[in-house]
Amino acid sequence: MITSNEILQTIKMIDQQHLDIRTVTMGINLLGCAHQEAEVCAGKIYDRVTYLAQNLVRVGESIEQEFGIPIVNKRISVTPISLVASSCDTDNYFVIARSLDRAAKEVGVNFIGGFSALVHKGLTKGDRILITSIPEALAGTERVCSSVNVATTKAGINMDAVAAMGKIIKQTAELTAVDDGIGCAKLVVFANAVEDNPFMAGAFHGVGEAECVINVGVSGPGVVHNALLECRGKPFDEVAETIKRTAFRVTRMGQLVALEASKRLGVPFGVVDLSLAPTPAIGDSVADILEEMGLESVGTHGTTAALALLNDAVKKGGIMASSHVGGLSGAFIPVSEDAGMIAAAERGALCIDKLEAMTCVCSVGLDMIAIPGDTPAETISAIIADEAAIGMINNKTTAVRVIPAPGKKVGDKVSFGGLLGSAPIMPVHPYSSKAFIDRGGHIPAPIHSLRN
Repeated sequence: MITSNEILQTIKMIDQQHLDIRTVTMGINLLGCAHQEAEVCAGKIYDRVTYLAQNLVRVGESIEQEFGIPIVNKRISVTPISLVASSCDTDNYFVIARSLDRAAKEVGVNFIGGFSALVHKGLTKGDRILITSIPEALAGTERVCSSVNVATTKAGINMDAVAAMGKIIKQTAELTAVDDGIGCAKLVVFANAVEDNPFMAGAFHGVGEAECVINVGVSGPGVVHNALLECRGKPFDEVAETIKRTAFRVTRMGQLVALEASKRLGVPFGVVDLSLAPTPAIGDSVADILEEMGLESVGTHGTTAALALLNDAVKKGGIMASSHVGGLSGAFIPVSEDAGMIAAAERGALCIDKLEAMTCVCSVGLDMIAIPGDTPAETISAIIADEAAIGMINNKTTAVRVIPAPGKKVGDKVSFGGLLGSAPIMPVHPYSSKAFIDRGGHIPAPIHSLRN
């Protein structure tokens, strides 16, 4: 039974501690839209998305008003377009991207994800076309997001795809140079990508999913930080228990919204992704949580241990609140989208190497990091390879979303606005990785992948 105290706690969490539902994302299967003619395929995609998602925004807004729970984003994820468009007789999928963008605008969502390819073991013709189409697609649309999965624990790392993605990221930045390379903010390179992720830019609707589902992503770094204020100086056992209890309450709210949206839309409920997703707003920062544990600045020694505790406690608390936990689920550490991370990077306490170490224990990877515009493509590919290796060996999802900001150097800053925030240009190592990346081929899967 819900007590009056619990109701008051929830109101306080929403009103004063930045608690929100970060996204309600509708996943849509597009495999039935395949057609030899690209224009016909694009038209079928537009029709299907606008039909199934026509009430998504309206339902989200009605739930916000009735329950008093902010739902920041309403989004759509679709079947990886490299699969849907592989039957098209064309050498460019921009027409598909444009159709997705028009559909997203028509139904009113802020992003649509799934301009994606899964190439961890090899590249099909459709995969190659999609990858080469990414720069034009992201430069020529507003709401389309793209992702490419280049590695899995089972298959190893496709280094040919890794090499290609370094060049694609550079091209995307150049085509969106007028906006500091913002196209790269809509592009993620994954290892062990999941099929039910509701968060952008990496969301896509996996082939193992139903025809249409509702996935919800919760947030709440400000709530966790506030809860930790009450256990300053206490042992880590109590810190972990406090985070678990808080994550439970946050996830229950996400479950409530997910079930209600599912019922009103007549679409099956998929998962609650209980990730702590920060924003640039003061008081809504994962970095603040880590510093509340006793670190003078995020990035100093002890940061990885603190993040490991946080990530594990969030999962333990959330999984008790819902039997449908999925997606990425844990703690995100994007630089530009977290006020505390931005401050740490600006004061020199946080570097890419430390962020890479932190990704060994958190939900995703090197996220929303701005680097010098003259960074070589091979260096970007090597950053992707390092992160993919962490994911492959540790059997976890990792990702890279870096922005080589054209014309910018260390000491400069980029600003994207909204949830994408701003970030200082962070240095990368000056030593070349070209000969390493030029080898190509595959890095084999680890021995512990042989579990059959």
